[in-house]
Amino acid sequence: MSVPLERYRNIGIAAHIDAGKTTVTERMLYYTGRTHKIGETHEGASVTDFMSQEKERGITIQSAATACEWRDNLINIIDTPGHVDFTIEVGRSLRVLDGMIAVFCGVGGVQPQSETVWRQANRYEVPRIVFVNKMDRVGADFSAVVNDIEEKLGANVVPTQIPVGSADEFAGVIDLISRTFATYKSEDKGATVVFSDVPDDYKDKVEEMRSQLIEKACEQDEALLEKYLNEEEVSEDEIKAAIRKGTLARELVPALCGSGFKNKGVQYLMDAVVDYLPAPTDIPPVEGVDPLTNEKITRKSSTKEPLSGLVFKLSSDPYGTMSFVRVFSGVLKAGSYVYNSNKEVRERISRLVRLHANKREEINELRAGDIGAIIGLKEAGTGDTLCSEDSKVVLENIDIPKPVISTSIEPIDTSDYEKMTTALKKMTQEDPSFQFTYDKETGQTVISGMGELHLEVAVDRLKREHNVDAKQGKLQVAYKEAIQKPVNTEGKFIKQSGGRGQYGHVWIKFEPRERDAGFEFVNNIVGGVIPKDFINPVERGLRETMESGGILGNYPVVDVKATLYDGSYHEVDSNEMAFQVAASMALKEAMRKADACLLEPVMEVEVETPEEYMGDVMGDINSRRGRITGMHERQGTQIINAIVPLSEMFGYSTLLRSLTKGRASYSMEFYSYEKVPQQVQDQVTSS
Repeated sequence: MSVPLERYRNIGIAAHIDAGKTTVTERMLYYTGRTHKIGETHEGASVTDFMSQEKERGITIQSAATACEWRDNLINIIDTPGHVDFTIEVGRSLRVLDGMIAVFCGVGGVQPQSETVWRQANRYEVPRIVFVNKMDRVGADFSAVVNDIEEKLGANVVPTQIPVGSADEFAGVIDLISRTFATYKSEDKGATVVFSDVPDDYKDKVEEMRSQLIEKACEQDEALLEKYLNEEEVSEDEIKAAIRKGTLARELVPALCGSGFKNKGVQYLMDAVVDYLPAPTDIPPVEGVDPLTNEKITRKSSTKEPLSGLVFKLSSDPYGTMSFVRVFSGVLKAGSYVYNSNKEVRERISRLVRLHANKREEINELRAGDIGAIIGLKEAGTGDTLCSEDSKVVLENIDIPKPVISTSIEPIDTSDYEKMTTALKKMTQEDPSFQFTYDKETGQTVISGMGELHLEVAVDRLKREHNVDAKQGKLQVAYKEAIQKPVNTEGKFIKQSGGRGQYGHVWIKFEPRERDAGFEFVNNIVGGVIPKDFINPVERGLRETMESGGILGNYPVVDVKATLYDGSYHEVDSNEMAFQVAASMALKEAMRKADACLLEPVMEVEVETPEEYMGDVMGDINSRRGRITGMHERQGTQIINAIVPLSEMFGYSTLLRSLTKGRASYSMEFYSYEKVPQQVQDQVTSS
């Protein structure tokens, strides 16, 4: 059907691993008639987890796009991974989505990856609603999870429902706005919803919470507040309109509850998507810059505006490369030409498809607000802007996290080297947080990623999808180098040969910067002691040397401020290359003078363990150079939060199972880079 833009909903479903995102997505597709059978994650049969690695592990690895219709609205859904190793999939999805369903476990509440997802949604200013899942589990507590979200995530949560019963007694949900009790028939897997009056023993609680809901809703609408204060009846539509207004402004977060696995509460969630989350017409115009003038440009979500779209993901299959795209304005037509403003190339749109997980439907056009895929683009990469050639724009790019772990890899059959390299190039295009390099000194190919699972899946994909059987070397941490004090150093490069010589001479002040502040170059040259033509080569020489590695172990150099303040040149022998080399020499000398130190990635670790094993678990964390940052109880189990160096976490899952007889679990995510103790630095640099 042809759906007007105000009836589009582009949403993502995101959460911590095992909170039930994919299970909820399956019910949404089933109840909207998009699928005729519910596929279960634990059976490896869900629609959106279609990779063989996803089916085997029962987790989401790649974000999957699908679409369904509800109440005459077209809902584009992206089911994202919950595992920290695949965080880029969440980030790039949120960059192109208008709203998000944040799924929380009714028992676990706010868990580490749910915090990461929430921060990403804040960064991209995405309105969201909360669905507290797994209300059928022992220990599930809707109110406790809502409080947890408010305390840890700073959200103004508005429960629009309350659960009736819990664990095995979880019967259904009461909608606070309509004062109705919904139960779900098990014979048709919850497709039939039975509405009845609120049970007597819940009536007081419903009225109390409904008043709180209306008060929060009235804060968004002065006319409604006045009506409420005058004790006039506030209609259901008025309450919903006020909640919608607050949600779009990101001042309110409606909270619903249910059980995806037990088929309860999902229809209300679909209603909430339509009622509260934005249409493309509700979001502010997308912002970009003119690639020629660097002036700010905005594009409204309208088919009448010039074309602008963002490629947010690449996926390869036997039929070619698919470029996932969100069209923000204008119309993208099959057979037309578009301009890639990042790569500065013109490309032809050969075919367009709408996606339903790994199935595709050929279409003629994608309009403003649409999410689909282009088949056959040759140059496009993740984060590239597609626009019309006569109205160019570059949209904000996508944050790509830096890899923190690496390993060497080589094919078992040496004749497969070229095949492996081709496959790795494809995989880095699909997932920019996965990288590979060839070390000329050792002759090794090194792959880098976000964690052990990330690399494990990559090696598995090499074998299954690209027919390259490869063996891994020892896991290596992505160390970095930094200076610890300010120094002034000279870089002088003089080379005389038979003909024209080489001459470059610089004085540079190097200063350490705060962690993650990056590199800053300042030009303080006055009086033309170094010509302007040689300033950029100095900066280029510094950047290239920092990337190629410092003096401790050829690890990248980070967080440095370099101020070029003096030097000299030769009218005949000076050239760009000489000044690049001189700058490189100055940096190497600075690293020696400024007590260069090694930095290592440290992880935020959360361990969930029965109380009787707490002492053993904490002792083990301390032995791994970890520091305990907090402890609390969650539904009868103890939660230990700690900061631990990544190098000490290899093989931790096996040891934790052994320590606790398989009863503890843990999750971890990247926290920051920190200075390595001298003793460890000596071990790393000497190995």
